[in-house]
Amino acid sequence: MSRYAKISRTTKETDINLSLNIDGQGKASINTGVGFLNHMLTLWTVHGFFDLDIKAIGDLEVDAHHTVEDIGICLGKALSQALKDFSGIRRFGNVAVPMDETLACVNLDICNRPHLIYKVNFLTSKIGSFDTELIEEFLRAMVINSGMTLHVQVPYGKNSHHIAEALFKALGKAIDQATQVDSRLKGPLSSKGML
Repeated sequence: MSRYAKISRTTKETDINLSLNIDGQGKASINTGVGFLNHMLTLWTVHGFFDLDIKAIGDLEVDAHHTVEDIGICLGKALSQALKDFSGIRRFGNVAVPMDETLACVNLDICNRPHLIYKVNFLTSKIGSFDTELIEEFLRAMVINSGMTLHVQVPYGKNSHHIAEALFKALGKAIDQATQVDSRLKGPLSSKGML
């Protein structure tokens, strides 16, 4: 089973080329122009055992908002395209990842019903030059375009970098868990027969 997608998206604000192999080895080649986002997506890739290649050019002279959001759109579309009708996947992912003083919890359902619950309080508005509020924008764009229900909670944590890092590691691990193929399934995991 090949679970691969390639997405290209060009607007007046961004130009993005993204390829995703769900059944990868954790290989990341990521150049978004936003250093902190490169770091977070590399963590997502490595801990989810995906292969992800992103080349993005955005209007960073404005700020990183359009670039971050549009990469979320492209990653969501790639997940949806690669998983097709969600046949054979376990569907649910539930992961808690600690990082020093921080705990990040991610629960998700790849179910064709996009919904985001985001309960994360950063103690700083920036990590370096990166606006922490952009993480929620990235996740919302990914959720809407992948058809995923995603609940993200960080019940405690003091260091903003640790909070973001634990969150992206947990997200990668939870998506890896949910996209695992179960040989007992002959179609989507649903009492309705479809998602």
